[in-house]
Parts: sequence; structure tokens; C-alpha cells
Amino acid sequence: MEAAEELFCRRGFKDTSVREIAAAAGCNVAAINYYFGGKEKLYVAVWGRWLEQMREARIDAIRRIMSGDGQRSLETLLESYARTFVEPLAAEERLHQRQGCSRFVELMVREMVDPHLPTDMFVREMVSPVMVVLSEAVETLCPWLEPSVVPHVILSVVGQLVHAIAVRQMFGRCDDCDVPRLDLEQMVQHIVRFSAAGIRGYANGERK
Repeated sequence: MEAAEELFCRRGFKDTSVREIAAAAGCNVAAINYYFGGKEKLYVAVWGRWLEQMREARIDAIRRIMSGDGQRSLETLLESYARTFVEPLAAEERLHQRQGCSRFVELMVREMVDPHLPTDMFVREMVSPVMVVLSEAVETLCPWLEPSVVPHVILSVVGQLVHAIAVRQMFGRCDDCDVPRLDLEQMVQHIVRFSAAGIRGYANGERK
């Protein structure tokens, strides 16, 4: 799976063959077909490992915030969620010790451009379970929001995080370009402040 993940990130799904994966992993093609049932299912297994890890990290972070009455706030909830969102990128940068090197982000960008996963996999494995827990938390901390508005609020935060990570990855490849170097910590703090202000502004607008 490690060898497949690295090749899928570097070359994409279409340009990576089972034979190349087997060579990189030091095994034979028959072993891959036996254990995974082919390249498509191996790709799904690679993603499934990432999605499980991210789902549990996000849900645990939300529950930790909501269980601490003294520190519960919209800002702490958003910050905790944002940090678990960007942590895979931060962890891989620490591992590889160079900016912009993230297998997960590369995998995500490639999948967004040229999708090969089952259409419901993201929703079933991560989006829906996290959305349920995060919606309950937002409704608890922001009782003035109509329940129908809460999914819009959450998707707005997610959209900012996804876009910022993708842009950061793209900028990291432009050594000679005059583009800003997006710091992860500053990015999280900005999204938290911007989103919290927007949510409260939305609430004030609803009251009028």
C-alpha cells in the first residue's frame, strides 16, 4: 500500500501500472491481485486508510472540545476542526523536512481533477459521519442558527480549508514565482477568525 500510494501520488492512477507497484513493493503481480483484487481496489484501499484516519481524528477532536464546558466556544471548535483538517499535510512536511511535500494532498488534488473512487466513498466514509457530529456541535454553540443553515456554514469552512491547502501545494512548486508562502498556523488562525465572524454576522442578519 505504501508503494502504491507513492506511485499514485507521483504519476496518477492511469499512469501507474500494477507491475510498477509490484516492483516498487518487492512483490509479484499475483500477490497484489490476490490480496486486493487489482489496481482499482488497491487504490480504494489506499484511500480508505486515509479516510478512516482523518474521520476518527476529526470526530475525536470535536468531541474533546464539546466535553470541556470551560473552554467550549465557536472559535475553539473551528480551530480544533481546522487543525485536524490540515494535520496530514503538517505531519508529512515534518516527516519529509521540506515545504510542500505531502503525499496526501497530492493524492487529493489528483483525485479531484481525475476521479477514480466510487462516487459515494467520500460521503459514506468521512463526510457524512463527520457532518453529523460537527452539526450537533455547531447547533449547540450557535443556538440562534436555523438547522437548515448549519450544513451551509460547515461546507463554507471546509471549502476554505480545501482551497487553501490546494493553493498552498501549488505555490510550493513555484520556487521562482512571486507568490505568498502560506504558513499553516497563520492559515488556520485566519480561517477560524474569518469563519467565526461570518457565522455571527449571519446570525445577526437572521435576527433582523
